[in-house]
Amino acid sequence: MCNHNPLHCVIPPYIIERLTEHPDPAVRRRAIVNIEASATFRAVRAAAQAMPSLMAAVSPTGVKHRLVYDCKSTKQLPGTLMRSEGQPRVADVAVNEAYDYAGDTYDFYAKQFQRKSLDDRGMTLISSVHVGQNYDNAFWNGEQMAYGDGDGAVFQRFTRSLEVVGHELTHGVVSFTSNLDYYGQSGALNEHFADVFGVLVRQWKRNQTVAKVSWLIGADILVPAPTRRGIRDMANPGTAFRNDPDLGDDPQPGHVKQLYTGGDDNGGVHLNSGIPNRAFVLAAKALGGKAWTVAGRIWYDTMRQLTNSSEFADCAAVSRQIAASHGAKAQAAVNAAWKKVGL
Repeated sequence: MCNHNPLHCVIPPYIIERLTEHPDPAVRRRAIVNIEASATFRAVRAAAQAMPSLMAAVSPTGVKHRLVYDCKSTKQLPGTLMRSEGQPRVADVAVNEAYDYAGDTYDFYAKQFQRKSLDDRGMTLISSVHVGQNYDNAFWNGEQMAYGDGDGAVFQRFTRSLEVVGHELTHGVVSFTSNLDYYGQSGALNEHFADVFGVLVRQWKRNQTVAKVSWLIGADILVPAPTRRGIRDMANPGTAFRNDPDLGDDPQPGHVKQLYTGGDDNGGVHLNSGIPNRAFVLAAKALGGKAWTVAGRIWYDTMRQLTNSSEFADCAAVSRQIAASHGAKAQAAVNAAWKKVGL
């Protein structure tokens, strides 16, 4: 799972742990392999932090620059370069999805917030696909994105989802802005901002208004089943999957009264992200129109003003203050949203 020397993963550890208890031995074996793979990636991340990084040495171009690699089912990042900026599509659909969706995310931040890549200086967007064997996750490791192909039984390839790509890239934006610690409430805010802007990239790409959007995270990466709709439901935390034979029940709380305070999931970074996620959706719905305009702008400016140790109360206070500068309607919407989740 994604614990110390954090990989910022889209699939929470409580889902992978659930799969290790599955009655099907094949599913259990795959889950254990996933845990071992994540441990390897964390170890590599720790080693990278202790020495100069070759990837970090890539000169910023100042314009959109994407590189997509193929790990060929190994754990060796980044892998073999398959497509560079401006090159035509290739036969591998995962390579093209990683390339296209990274471009969509870059364009979203550039056009809506005048941000030049993750670091606001033109950082190259590096992606690796076909990571590990049937790897059930996607992650940002501080330098690049990595996408597994899924096991084919519960999860499909992780490049299928634009909001998953946007989610992982937003972890990079967080690291270059508030740099929220990946533990407890600050870590839950890290996951929250990744969910918010991952979904907003998708809504922006489709030019959808709040009245017609889905607030699900990861519907496209799940093998369809009547008991699962996504890995998270931002509008209704705790309802993304119910009585699912593989995933169990969605444990996310939607109110601070149900805040998880234990040590699992890095102190509840994926679990508790449902609380601010719900607040954002409530604010966006109250404001109407297109969620990335006013609500998204308030949350983007909030993300930039927080610090690494900020908690939910800090996020609520800063977003309320910023909302006031957008007028009485925005101020009322944001204030009511936070109150609804207990803040």
